Amino acid sequence: MQYDLKIVNGLVFDGEGNEPQQHNVAIKDQVIIEIGECLGEAKQTIDAQGKIVTPGFIDLHTHYDGQISWDKDMQPSVNHGVSTVVMGSCGIGFAPVKANDREKLIRLMEGVEDIPGSALSEGITWDWESIPEYMDALDAKEHSIDFAVQVTHDPLRVFVMGDRAVFNEPATPEDIEQMKTLTRQALEAGAIGFSTGRSDVHRSADGQWTPSSEASAEELAGIAQAFAGLDYGVIQAVNDFNLEREGDHFDEEWSIMERFAKSTHDQSAKGPGFSLSLMQRDFAPNQWRRIISEAERIKADGVNMRLQTAPRGIGVTLGLQCTFHPFIGFPSYKAISHLSLTERVNHMKDPAFKARILTEKMEKLAGDGTPIPPIADTLLGALDFVASKTFLLGEKPSYEQTAETSVLSMAKQKGVHTLEMIYDLMLEDEGKALLYFPMYNYTEMSFDNVLTMLKHPQSIMGLSDGGAHVGTVCDASFPTYLMTHWTRDRTRGEKIELKEAVRKLTSDIADFCGMSDRGRIKEGKLANINVIDMERLSLEAPRMVQDLPAGGQRLLQDAQGYEAVIVRGKVVLKDDTLTGEYPGRLVRMGQSATAG
Repeated sequence: MQYDLKIVNGLVFDGEGNEPQQHNVAIKDQVIIEIGECLGEAKQTIDAQGKIVTPGFIDLHTHYDGQISWDKDMQPSVNHGVSTVVMGSCGIGFAPVKANDREKLIRLMEGVEDIPGSALSEGITWDWESIPEYMDALDAKEHSIDFAVQVTHDPLRVFVMGDRAVFNEPATPEDIEQMKTLTRQALEAGAIGFSTGRSDVHRSADGQWTPSSEASAEELAGIAQAFAGLDYGVIQAVNDFNLEREGDHFDEEWSIMERFAKSTHDQSAKGPGFSLSLMQRDFAPNQWRRIISEAERIKADGVNMRLQTAPRGIGVTLGLQCTFHPFIGFPSYKAISHLSLTERVNHMKDPAFKARILTEKMEKLAGDGTPIPPIADTLLGALDFVASKTFLLGEKPSYEQTAETSVLSMAKQKGVHTLEMIYDLMLEDEGKALLYFPMYNYTEMSFDNVLTMLKHPQSIMGLSDGGAHVGTVCDASFPTYLMTHWTRDRTRGEKIELKEAVRKLTSDIADFCGMSDRGRIKEGKLANINVIDMERLSLEAPRMVQDLPAGGQRLLQDAQGYEAVIVRGKVVLKDDTLTGEYPGRLVRMGQSATAG
């Protein structure tokens, strides 16, 4: 038999959590056709001696909705073994759209997901109006990896309601019926599901609430009817339960989420999968346990509810190149903020400038007309608290550090004010030094609570935000971090078995999404496969690059140890470097993976 590609001598993890086996894997016409000896000849052979072979990773929570329009490489996800991404998270996206609403959607994405509006304006092709047209337009372009599209609530609401959606007016029964119809149209064209966002920290670039944030339970339940009779589909929601507002709104918000989840379940015997973001927030440190308890109760009622969990702190990267750092609200810094990095560093190295800025007070950042949420002012006003859990990442970034290595501890050891310590640290490496502040999942200064989340039977890997928060976050590296820190490198507590980490990144997500064609090393499955050198697998420090349209910048985080990332039988990444192969396609749910 003639194979297109054969992987030999590797230790194969099947993706189901079983013990790995030494096998060869043969691929032909995008599909795994044999596992075992595989005696036929191959056009290409990869010797995986001493390496592991896994299914390609699936990222359930990304925001490549804009980037995918102009970028065929799909970095940084492809650099971390991800061969399938699910886009359109948190209710934010770019379809459906009328021509005069394009700028509204750009301002939403810019504000909520920290993607430069200039890059979106220049890079998005806008050769669509409906969601099926959007899907067709993307599938006509080359991409390194596969991608799935969700119907996103914000543009859907704007498309149907116009300015009424932006000003948070309630949807009428006619509005809801039209949103349901458009959602069903997209699902029948192969969209993977529907997402909505209800977070107080999500604002447009103009400081406005997101259109979906105040949607009623009736609206969400009405849209859920679009799933009636389908045997596929997922729902994704993000909700911080109005933490930024006075009073306890948890019960009120949870009742809306529960009605939504149960409405989706009622539409078919199988019911769409429903996922909700889960993290520990410092301002409500026990809320995550409350969410788990309620999710368990809903699960007992038969709803397929999962909790999207991150494998580390959900944090902000701070530095002079980044979107945020502690001095952005200081008058002296604001006066030089428009200058190049080199020019700003030169000013900040001046002792007189330093002495002056250290006597100033931060001006308010949040408020009307700005996307910055009030939590930013709260945190920057509590400098010692922030510094107590802020760390230098270093060349080999460490995300689970202790109080002894915090910036606050450095300041005390040096005998200087915390603000001065931060100032000096940010000037290191000619202003390119990066500090890391884990906003969530690090209240007790360890990942023990993260471990509890990861091990919960309703947890599912997510929240990487690949393609978003490009000036502050690079969590598309989550898969590599799960594979390294949690299975090999952690020294401060319990670890996770490698076979379980692989399962979490592959079959667990595939099964939840209804992607029956991938997520396993198994005959007949799509040949999305990773060959990984676990001895070398590691994360590099994030780095800022200027490769977005209109000169926009973003953080990338490289990895070492991916011998090969294979998508549909083609090697798209070899020895951690893109090969120039672009076999990635749109995942059309309910249709054959290899169609077209």
